[in-house]
Amino acid sequence: MKSFPKPLSTKEEAEYLRRCKEGDKAARDKLIEHNLRLVAHIVKKYNIADKETDDLISIGTIGLIKAIDTFDEEKGIRLATYASRCIDNELLMMLRSGKRISKEVYLYDPIGSDKEGNEINLLDIIEEADIDIVDNIMLEDDIKKLHSIIGKVLTEREREIISLRYGLSNNREVTQREIANKLGISRSYVSRIEKKALRKLRECFES
Repeated sequence: MKSFPKPLSTKEEAEYLRRCKEGDKAARDKLIEHNLRLVAHIVKKYNIADKETDDLISIGTIGLIKAIDTFDEEKGIRLATYASRCIDNELLMMLRSGKRISKEVYLYDPIGSDKEGNEINLLDIIEEADIDIVDNIMLEDDIKKLHSIIGKVLTEREREIISLRYGLSNNREVTQREIANKLGISRSYVSRIEKKALRKLRECFES
């Protein structure tokens, strides 16, 4: 695989993004050039027999360009994170066009059946996963942030109740009464702890 320029420093990237937003084509080209290594890295995941590496990089680069053109740093997402999803999305779009994937498996080949016994293929799964990229990234970032906050601002009792109440850490969601019975306290006390914990999380999350 060909050699690509090293990624920009955080400071350089911020400057080029600012200039790109102002319509500086040279800055846009610089951002594309220095993120081609990211494209090449993602392309390695796709072992497609009838597609040359350069072709895949070209397709992935389209996703990179879309990412640079639509990137909004105010969302609090790193360009590399956002671009990775856009590049993946572009490659998946190519897969949905009917091209073969690794080990000669075709998108329309059956891979199993659903609960009703209907045959499903890889294309069905890919299409179901095709949700808005930005929303998906924001959701994942929010979830990571929330888990981090829970560990920092809540007491042990508050963490336990929130975890049980909202099905965190692979728990199932349970009612306040079930929590009360489990912990040997009143339901109203569970309710007060839950409300206090949610208020603390909301204040920290929004700050």
